[in-house]
Amino acid sequence: MPVKCCFYRSTSTETMAWFENMDTLLTNQAGLDAFRTFLKSEFSEENVEFWLACEDFKKTESAEIASKAKMIYSEFIEADAPREINIDFSTRDLISKNIAEPTLKCFDEAQKLIYSLMAKDSFPRFLKSEIYKTLVNSKQVGNHKKWFPFL
Repeated sequence: MPVKCCFYRSTSTETMAWFENMDTLLTNQAGLDAFRTFLKSEFSEENVEFWLACEDFKKTESAEIASKAKMIYSEFIEADAPREINIDFSTRDLISKNIAEPTLKCFDEAQKLIYSLMAKDSFPRFLKSEIYKTLVNSKQVGNHKKWFPFL
């Protein structure tokens, strides 16, 4: 199936910078959109969605911490959650115990685990994917193509 990449608005420099590290990818809207599309194709978009929810949660005002924490918990953590993430029992259990009185750090351990999973597993596959290859190739014009050893 051909990959439609025209909705990703990135420069050649930005697209190539995504190859350097996952943080660069996650902080660039076009990179994040491309990575989400890739994760959806692998049925694992809950990982990046959870990571983003945690990033947003860290900016939460005191009065909203409990309600936002419960929303994240019910969406991603509890057993049979709609977008349940794959974390170990001890991390899930710790969050379950702390959700009654949540703090801005209550999801930190799970977020680190999911980030590590994406960095070691999903991100390298994304860089080898047709989605990324298509994006890189669309940024190169005519005879001015550069040599990219990872393509």
